[in-house]
Amino acid sequence: MRYPNGYRKTKNLYFYGMFISRKKNRSGSTSVVVISKASGKLKYLKTIGISSDEQEIEKFVIEAREFIHTYEGQIDLFKSFDDERNEELRTNAFISNIENVLLNGSQLILNQIYKRIGFDQIDDEVLKHLAVARLSQPMSKASTVEYLKSHFDEDLTLSKIYRYLDTLYNTQQGKVQEISVEHTRRILGGRIGLMFYDVTTLYFETDQRDELRESGFSKDGKHSQPQIVLGLLVSQDGYPLSYSIFNGSQYEGRTMIPIVEDFVSRFDLSDFVVVADSGLMNKSNIALLESSGYKYIIGARIKSESKEIKQWLLTLEKKEGVFYEQSLRGNRLIVGYTDKRAKNDKYNREKGIRRLQKEYKNGNITKENINKRGYNKFLEISDNIQVKINQDKIKEDEKWDGLKGYITNTTLSASEVYAQYNGLWVIERAYRITKGTIEMRPMFHFNPRRIEAHVCICFVAYKMHKELDRVLKLSGIDLSADKALAIAKTITTLKIKLPLQNKSIYHTLLLTKQHNQLKLLYNEKYWQSIEKI
Repeated sequence: MRYPNGYRKTKNLYFYGMFISRKKNRSGSTSVVVISKASGKLKYLKTIGISSDEQEIEKFVIEAREFIHTYEGQIDLFKSFDDERNEELRTNAFISNIENVLLNGSQLILNQIYKRIGFDQIDDEVLKHLAVARLSQPMSKASTVEYLKSHFDEDLTLSKIYRYLDTLYNTQQGKVQEISVEHTRRILGGRIGLMFYDVTTLYFETDQRDELRESGFSKDGKHSQPQIVLGLLVSQDGYPLSYSIFNGSQYEGRTMIPIVEDFVSRFDLSDFVVVADSGLMNKSNIALLESSGYKYIIGARIKSESKEIKQWLLTLEKKEGVFYEQSLRGNRLIVGYTDKRAKNDKYNREKGIRRLQKEYKNGNITKENINKRGYNKFLEISDNIQVKINQDKIKEDEKWDGLKGYITNTTLSASEVYAQYNGLWVIERAYRITKGTIEMRPMFHFNPRRIEAHVCICFVAYKMHKELDRVLKLSGIDLSADKALAIAKTITTLKIKLPLQNKSIYHTLLLTKQHNQLKLLYNEKYWQSIEKI
């Protein structure tokens, strides 16, 4: 190969038809030049620098490498080239430099969400990997190890995860909740305001019981299996604040006060209202709330009230949007009616009766087929254990359709009490997401420490799910968090080796119309622009 007069090829720097040459000048200096080769012809591209100093010449060589890498036309390998052979060589060279193909579209977004909330203050990558994996593909910890490696190229051993779970339960739970609360305060304008509380149960497919896993009333209908009780406190719009785990046999009414008192003392709250369902309403809870000076709105059990109160309730005109108020044991009993609730009450009753008719069609009662939805109240059992459905009881129940009561010690208007109580749907949705999308039920854990650590990871994952939902709205992306994650999981990233620079770069591919809906979320500058929102 003949080179232009005075030029010589610098060793081992040939790249995509371009190379660096050092030209000796008459003055004794050396010019560092980039030359290209195409169809057997050489073409001068650029002089990087001229010097007589060997160290400076080496710097020019490094700059020349950078020039070759960034030279216009080198990134798009599929522009027209001088000949088909050159095109094929360049394409093959590019493909040969692909080190890995990652299915990490969800990870790239969720890592930003994790950081945005502030969980990166916890100096432990294991928590982040487990929370991200929980939202991307919930599965056992053993399967999670494989998923992290095959999709994200993250090396995390099962033994390391188990060691982490054994220490997480009493080392990071407080910090996790503190970060979650501070983030929630920030996005709510510095004030928590409403706090919604409810409980659920998580059952285990085993007969083994211990100090944590016990049988009790199961919200999943698994009354014969051991379970734990989970209490969750969330803010307005459903942002998680705090949680606690109780023995599976614990009565749910006794879980609320300990969580509320602990939360209020830890975060020095004063101006807030506790909102809870009627299942948590008892004289003891109300007395404790009042003795602590807490404001509350709790669902009333109007069918269990005194004869006088029930008579008053059944005389009320059922009119949409009209509220009635009565003094009740020093508090306010507010009652309202909605057509929607009336239709729902009727539907549930008729559904329950159909189930009863099916279960007791032979006229005999067995323990196995007892209706667990609360409609056994319509049964009439005779001395010889024969059963029938009591039509009079059904007619009595119809009188209550559409009525709902609320007990409060606030000075809020009746319509405000109604609106704030109806915000309880956010905690119902929280449980649907944690049990559904995140699959919180720790079916693969039997050690109390690991159960508690698993719930903590799911708490982090739910917080990230809520923040992703909020970021999508801020970004004007008309997708739910679940839909966005489903799309993100199909987005790939190429890990590409740069031989001249001895490093690798990553390039995320947005190949479809759906992928491009999420384009903003793969832009680092965008995340910086919304950092404080």
